[in-house]
Amino acid sequence: MISPFLVLAISTCVTTSLVPEKEKDPKYWRDQAQQTLKNALKLQNLNTNVAKNVILFLGDGMGVSTVTAARILKGQLHHSPGEETRLEMDKFPYVALSKTYNTNAQVPDSAGTATAYLCGVKANEGTVGVSAATQRSHCNTTQGNEVTSVLRWAKDAGKSVGIVTTTRVNHATPSAAYAHSADRDWYSDNEMPPEALNQGCKDIAYQLMHNIKDIEVIMGGGRKYMFPKNRTDVEYEIDEKARGTRLDGLNLIDIWKSFKPRHKHSHYIWNRTELLALDPSLFEPGDMQYELNRNNVTDPSLSEMVEMAIKILSKNPKGFFLLVEGGRIDHGHHEGKAKQALHEAVEMDQAIGRAGAMTSVEDTITVVTADHSHVFTFGGYTPRGNSIFGLAPMLSDTDKKPFTAILYGNGPGYKVVDGERENVSMVDYAHNNYQAQSAVPLRHETHGGEDVAVFAKGPMAHLLHGVHEQNYIPHVMAYAACIGANRDHCASVSSSGSSSPGSLLLLLALLPLGILF
Repeated sequence: MISPFLVLAISTCVTTSLVPEKEKDPKYWRDQAQQTLKNALKLQNLNTNVAKNVILFLGDGMGVSTVTAARILKGQLHHSPGEETRLEMDKFPYVALSKTYNTNAQVPDSAGTATAYLCGVKANEGTVGVSAATQRSHCNTTQGNEVTSVLRWAKDAGKSVGIVTTTRVNHATPSAAYAHSADRDWYSDNEMPPEALNQGCKDIAYQLMHNIKDIEVIMGGGRKYMFPKNRTDVEYEIDEKARGTRLDGLNLIDIWKSFKPRHKHSHYIWNRTELLALDPSLFEPGDMQYELNRNNVTDPSLSEMVEMAIKILSKNPKGFFLLVEGGRIDHGHHEGKAKQALHEAVEMDQAIGRAGAMTSVEDTITVVTADHSHVFTFGGYTPRGNSIFGLAPMLSDTDKKPFTAILYGNGPGYKVVDGERENVSMVDYAHNNYQAQSAVPLRHETHGGEDVAVFAKGPMAHLLHGVHEQNYIPHVMAYAACIGANRDHCASVSSSGSSSPGSLLLLLALLPLGILF
């Protein structure tokens, strides 16, 4: 067996050769900087057009360290060192930082943050679509404290609207677009306490079907919350956990279909084959599989869903609002599975590129951001081109054992073997489900509290600059699109109207199961 010392020496020797010849010439770096300078000077000509379309990409848990690691992974998947690679979001001309704290939490959760970047109001952790006057799990604090989202503002302005997520459609991020709930966990009435039901609160799945009845595109997981309790799932017939959960006996899919306007066609789709067969296209059942585990025949990718959503929403001459969540970045980190999380981030970046190719910066504002970060990091003085999932080029000077570049501050990767830290050279640390070592043992890794990046392009994107409170984001999108309360500067733009005849209503309920973090 080759010793860790020899392996590390070989690794360092190999990666040194990955320095491209052109990078050894100072002229390369000077020319690159001059071109960047020219591009930056062009930004003085601000794009102040009215945004016909608004697209928000939300990488759940996609902190800055995740963005950097995903950039390197993207490059290495294309056989490059990785560090010099550009993500699609890297190409956006405007970047800001967002302060993610909740009104009652220094380190936030995905519900309170979703209320901020969708509804423009900061809120308590665990609550969606309500102000900070609502206390988590207290139904009787909800009424009168509801706040509406940018999706609602767009719908009220006559635009088509859509939600695409790799988690459940009633998960924290998407639910803030349409629901008002004192508790993010109230997916169906089965998860609600009796007092909340008696006080008249409705579960999030019910609100999805009733609060905004004309959402054109809904793609994501959570199918089991739409069907009566114990109803067998269409795909996972023998899986009891995939069965319906609703105590009220409602079939929300049938209810949704009954709401469709006469001039529209509606489709309930649950697999990739149906997605791609639709004209113009569609799909599948529960939380979606990780991208690394996805069945390329039956399960659609996030990129495919985004492409189909834009094709459908673009039928409206008044434009659209689309929320896209790369939700399982967060799940990968919570499980300590950095490889899963980073591949999710790379797939979301591909979806960003797909959306960019289908729209124009002249009339579409696109914002990419995260709700919060994670206690995820990578370091250890790794050499250029080192595998993002590889070892640091030295042993610990304390316990004399190797360590991976990627580590977590806390989480399930904490392991002690014979009273000492596990020797990672004895395990397959490149495995898809390898749980990176953590400093503190927890069953689930936690969020991080630092600021997250906001990338923007298109009309009025320059308004996203500097360091902002997270709730500022939807106000910029609304101002750009002349919707919501931001219409005075473009009074000639009509704030009324309905979607165009012939539009599609699409409900894609994916996997019946879900993981909440």
